[in-house]
Amino acid sequence: MESLASIVLAAGKGTRMKSGLIKVLHHISGLPMISWPVNAARETGSDPIVLVIGHQANAVRAAFRGYTDIRFAMQEEQLGTGHAVACALDSLAGFRGTILILSGDTPLLRPETLKNLLVFHRKNNAAITVLTALMDDPNGYGRIVRDSSGQVKSIVEQKDADQEEQKICEINSGIYCMDSDFLFGNIKGISNDNTQGEYYLTDLLAIAAGKELTCLALPAADPYEIMGVNDRLQLAEASRIIRRRINRDLMLNGVTIIDPEQTYIEHGVTIGVDSIIHPGCQIGGGTNIGSCCEIEGQVSILGCRIGNDCHIKAASVLEDSVLGEDVAVGPMAHLRPGTVLGNKVKIGNFVETKKIVMGEGSKASHLTYLGDAEIGRNVNIGCGTITCNYDGVNKHRTVIGDEVFIGSDVQLVAPVTVGKNSLVAAGTTVTTDVPPDSLAISRVPQVNKIGWRLKKKT
Repeated sequence: MESLASIVLAAGKGTRMKSGLIKVLHHISGLPMISWPVNAARETGSDPIVLVIGHQANAVRAAFRGYTDIRFAMQEEQLGTGHAVACALDSLAGFRGTILILSGDTPLLRPETLKNLLVFHRKNNAAITVLTALMDDPNGYGRIVRDSSGQVKSIVEQKDADQEEQKICEINSGIYCMDSDFLFGNIKGISNDNTQGEYYLTDLLAIAAGKELTCLALPAADPYEIMGVNDRLQLAEASRIIRRRINRDLMLNGVTIIDPEQTYIEHGVTIGVDSIIHPGCQIGGGTNIGSCCEIEGQVSILGCRIGNDCHIKAASVLEDSVLGEDVAVGPMAHLRPGTVLGNKVKIGNFVETKKIVMGEGSKASHLTYLGDAEIGRNVNIGCGTITCNYDGVNKHRTVIGDEVFIGSDVQLVAPVTVGKNSLVAAGTTVTTDVPPDSLAISRVPQVNKIGWRLKKKT
């Protein structure tokens, strides 16, 4: 196949965002905004992908650290789209083929649309093909000016358009396919003789038309795809559309989402068939949820791996945790990073865990903190139990063997081990190891002072 490269323009600050963070690094559904057009280019087959960067360049580089198909080109001064593309050409030295030119602030662009644009461009042997949209209100966008044969004669920016040109409803998306030889040979011919004093990439269409080269436009099937994000309102709107797409795909693949408009599932989350997601859930960080699970309302899950047949009850928070199958969590439980729960484990209401491994069939039903602990199979953790894992300087581990019963209101002062099949009586503070098959009890003897209350009243 013919080679394909992409240039993604991302040097601007985005002042209308009113933010200390540049526009293209604001997140949409768990990814920086710029990741969406970059991923679309990648799925279309682009390699390499050149990001033209300027403001907060190091932050953009960091966002794509480790990607071998990404190259960077600096645009020190922002002198227009034509200047931005010219800055990228050194990064494409020696490349021959087709070049996609994309904007870093168009997160709604689909790979399918780029593939259709590429096929149309190559089928017609065009020098340039621009992706367009038909809009009832084209105000603010560059207009597509066609000749009598339907080819593109020029693109006129809103501020440079005359009255007749402003009536045109076909607008420029800022997304192009170009033949590399044409681009390399003509980019330096762009002038900045316009009201803004900038180098417009759109002037390449007039250059191509003047040389009687094929210059085409392809309207996008969905005008929303070319929507640029310039402020917080548009950011919210783009997020809503992407969220709707994600939820739609999940539902069409066998997941029940009771109220898609009130369910927030990020890019990269996978959910198995016959799972049920209740309203108000926030699921992200590449979470993987198995089949036949139920996630109740107001649950937050980030970066977790959850097996089949699990039940996460209302208002629970799960972070970077691994759950086996048939696990119940909550309501209002908090699984902190490093929690690993075996099959059939039960974590009840107001239980907090952190860096624990809990074996199959074990349970902590309510009001408990378990941190830095290894807990065996079929262990019962009573209400009010605490692993005292921090001495003010270092963290220490608690080890609890299989078949252990921990009574209510027990403090396990780590480092400490409770042997297999032992029982720790309610109210005990465990400070030394408990051998297997033992009873551990540590209580102040009870004293009943008969009549004490009556004497206090006199």
